[in-house]
Amino acid sequence: MSISSPSITDLLSLTGRTAIVTGGAMGIGRGIVERLAEAGASVVIADADLEAAETAAKELVEHGRSALAMYVDVGDADEVHRLVADTIGWRGRVDILVNNAGIFPNVPVLDMTPDDFDRVLRTNLRGVYLCSREAALRMRQQETGGRIINVTSIDALHPSSVGLAHYDASKHGVWGFTKNLALELAPHGIWVNAIAPGAIATPGVTAMQATGSGVDMKAVLKAFLAQVPMRRMGAPDDIARTALFLASDLASYITGAQIVVDGGRLLA
Repeated sequence: MSISSPSITDLLSLTGRTAIVTGGAMGIGRGIVERLAEAGASVVIADADLEAAETAAKELVEHGRSALAMYVDVGDADEVHRLVADTIGWRGRVDILVNNAGIFPNVPVLDMTPDDFDRVLRTNLRGVYLCSREAALRMRQQETGGRIINVTSIDALHPSSVGLAHYDASKHGVWGFTKNLALELAPHGIWVNAIAPGAIATPGVTAMQATGSGVDMKAVLKAFLAQVPMRRMGAPDDIARTALFLASDLASYITGAQIVVDGGRLLA
């Protein structure tokens, strides 16, 4: 390392940068919001649950962080345009976008309606396209580069259980979209990467266990956990630490990559 190389502290610092985290009010998104804010970023907590987003923002501000809650339906082009425009109005720029919003209702294909399928792809895939396009247009105008981080899933690489075919289709789509967008945006200094979580203990997973979907989710998760070499569920902060790495200058030469964070599950 040369004497003029930046310090670890400088490499991890997000001071002066503005981030948008979709689905940022709870679970993985909340964990990412907290880490980016801790690193100095001003963070927009964008969520369909505005009350939960406002609660999260209030708690961060009380701890000296810079955060603002905004409502968004990521599948609505007008809503996404407003989200990015209002972020620019708040802090004058957008440097980091984390496409975390996603849904995963458990329905076997033979019981699945076309509306069930379309609803998942609208949020999980169309939402990533809309948010990425709108943020990238702003990043390109700023001429200072940027980071787009898409939260996929190990289901983008291998199915985890019956009942998630629509979810798996959406996550395979996001992974393909990530790679192609990385090619398109690299000349503009915008890096596009993905994080593929395994089983993460979140409120959404807890709710999925309680649903009567025709699949015994408690049994599925128990069997899934038995195949995780680390023998534990992941925590939202496990994903948040990876997001911080990709958002920071530590990841200055990485684009078009997908980092698997699954406790070794895919090894089994």
